[in-house]
Amino acid sequence: MRRVELDFVPGLRVEFVDRDVALRQVSEWAEKGTRFPIVIFGPEGCGKTAFLKQAVEMLRESGYEVFYIHPLDEVFDAKVSFPDVKRAFMDFVEKALAENAVGRVVWAVFDFTRKILSIRRSRVAVVVDDAFQVIGVDKAAAYVKGLLNIIEHPVYDYDRMVVLVATSEGLSREEIGRHSWAEITPIWNMPQGGFKQLYEKLTGPKPPFDDVWRLTGGNPRMLARLYQANWHVDYVLNRIIDERGLSRDFIARWRSWLEKVVDDPDVVSEVEFPGELRHELIRRNLLIYTMYSRRPYLWIDEMPPERDSEMGIGKYAAWHTPLHRDAVKKALGEA
Repeated sequence: MRRVELDFVPGLRVEFVDRDVALRQVSEWAEKGTRFPIVIFGPEGCGKTAFLKQAVEMLRESGYEVFYIHPLDEVFDAKVSFPDVKRAFMDFVEKALAENAVGRVVWAVFDFTRKILSIRRSRVAVVVDDAFQVIGVDKAAAYVKGLLNIIEHPVYDYDRMVVLVATSEGLSREEIGRHSWAEITPIWNMPQGGFKQLYEKLTGPKPPFDDVWRLTGGNPRMLARLYQANWHVDYVLNRIIDERGLSRDFIARWRSWLEKVVDDPDVVSEVEFPGELRHELIRRNLLIYTMYSRRPYLWIDEMPPERDSEMGIGKYAAWHTPLHRDAVKKALGEA
């Protein structure tokens, strides 16, 4: 299996590392196909995009015709063996981008999948990364239902079908979860061993690995942000505060509850916890709720521990990373 290379930070490309358990799962999907779309959710920056790019490579090596859609980054690819279909797809993408209509490509993948199958019975994979921010969270369920339809009710017969969809948005997960149209499957930040391999690829002076692990909880994007900030933690915390809208009025309104949540994320599961605040913590991609049961078959790759107070992980809820929790702590101290 070829390991893909990824742009980690400007000027530094790294080879995909670790996630061995997840890659075995991809091999199983390739062998059997997926009965439902697999909707993958997890913390922002946990490595979903890197995993999907590696999955695309593995599926192609397994004989699949693969469409890869990442509208936020305006990355679209048709790794297919039909030159006319590939050319038509890329022409469609070029026109959509020129007209600032990226969302059209997200929906057009249904038509191009049918086009492949109209030519020859094939193995087909559709891999979609963070599309719901483009088409709208309110359309997330309808899109997943469309993906299910190409599996359940194809216009043309196929050999096997694999459909993978990734999202970091808690609200889109809720929208999809109201229906039984997908297998909603969590993925977590990188396990410690694999994360250390990534850390060791970084050049120049750097803090001890244990310190970096305690700050990031194994989140590759937070590692990249710290690296680009020359390891200035306070700079990264201030950026998170601004990006997540942790304003003085927000902190003042919810102070008493936020002080409890930074100590124990499971507080959000209590009956008396304000639903509005829970919604905001999810919407701002600070907290994941509800965490799935710690059964290996429910997770992609290695699952997190049931509780880890140092990492901000509870049984029912967890901060995206310790840095997200620490940003809230910092905002509480400054407000």
